[in-house]
Order: sequence, then C-alpha cells, then structure tokens
Amino acid sequence: MNGPPTIARRILAFNERLADTTLDVPPGFTVINPFSGHQRDRVREVTTAFYSKYFDDDKPRRLVLGSSPARRGTAVTGVPFEDAKLLENETGVDVDGYAVSRPSAGFLHDVINRYGGRKAFYADFVMSFVCPLGLAREKTNGREVNCNYYESRKLLAALEPFLAESLEEQLEFGIDASVCYCIGSGENFNFLSSMNEGRRYFQKIIPLEHPRYITQYNRDRKEEFANKYLAALRGLDG
Repeated sequence: MNGPPTIARRILAFNERLADTTLDVPPGFTVINPFSGHQRDRVREVTTAFYSKYFDDDKPRRLVLGSSPARRGTAVTGVPFEDAKLLENETGVDVDGYAVSRPSAGFLHDVINRYGGRKAFYADFVMSFVCPLGLAREKTNGREVNCNYYESRKLLAALEPFLAESLEEQLEFGIDASVCYCIGSGENFNFLSSMNEGRRYFQKIIPLEHPRYITQYNRDRKEEFANKYLAALRGLDG
C-alpha cells in the first residue's frame, strides 16, 4: 500500500496476510477465513471502508481482544464485533448482501454509544481477537457450530504458534500496551494471561464478561455489566 503507515493500513495489511494463511486443525474442526473465502472481495471492500473511516491516523490505541470471530458475525463481515446491520446503520458502510445480527454486537453497540460513539471509541481502541480467524466444529448430527480455540487440547496445540504470531503482529498496529481488555473472563482470559506471563505483551490485562454470557444468561444485569465495561475502558476500575 502507498501512503503513510496509518493504523488502518497496518490492520488491512494484517488482514491481507491472514488471507494467505492456512492452518492444519484436527479432524472435526474447520477454519473460517473471511479474507480468503468466496466473499473475500466484498469483505475487502467493507473492511477498507471501515478502517479508512475510523483509523486513518497513527495515534496509539489499546487492544480489546475477544476469543475468535463468530462464523455468522465477524467471519462474515471481517470487522470484529460489528455485524452487518450495525456496520450499515451506524458507520455508513454499505454491506448489502449480508444479513447478520448478533446480541453480542448489540451489547457492544450500546457500550460504544455510551462511551461517546464510534468516532470517540475507535479513536482509543482497536477491537480484535486472540485467534483472528473463525473456527467451527462439526457435531455428531453433522451440524456445524461456533468453536473457540481453547475448546480442545489438540486444537489449541495446533493453533498456539499462530495465536502467538498473530498477537505479536497486532501489537505492531501501533498499540498502547499499558493495558489490554479481554472479552471473555474465563478461558480466553486464562490463556491470554498465560501467554502474557512468558512474553509480557501487556502491562495489565483486564477481563470483561462476554456479551453473549450477559445477553443470554444475565439480561437483567445488562446495565451493571455495561457500567463495568465503561468504567474499565475509561480507566475508572481501580
């Protein structure tokens, strides 16, 4: 790419490298790569428009890391935690042909709005994943469902070099490594903390409950969790 090394250009270059990535995973598991899938040209168009809009500068940002893209969410759009409806309605990015709407994105949409809106939020944060490619596993009935990188020891062993390499590449975006926010306060936080112990990527990692856990099992506590997110993101969590 021509031009200065903005955050947008670094992220888009990372996505292009992901497009050329192939991973060997155990039988029963599948890697979902939106950057090399059948809609790769559309994904490239969407991601270029999105990152050019919000990240066309070189200001350092903090990382917000989920576990891996949902197969009907980011694995479709290529933009972490932004489903098609929100991309179209809230950012002005045309994503015709996609019809994805997820509760996780809805919760985060509310948090982002309360933070000050997308322009303010993305000026401070980059949202991404510990495993930046989607994963699925096949159930006994043949149905494919979402899968996390840590759900199988064999899967994690196969992916671990890729996870470390990907995180190191993402730190090159222009990341403020004083703190990282981990979406998923269980296994995702445990694994990221374990990696951090040996390599000291971040000075501090703050765990946040996954939006799916909040919206599916604790809907009556959404306000409490939204306030927790906001306090952490604003540095008011103590």
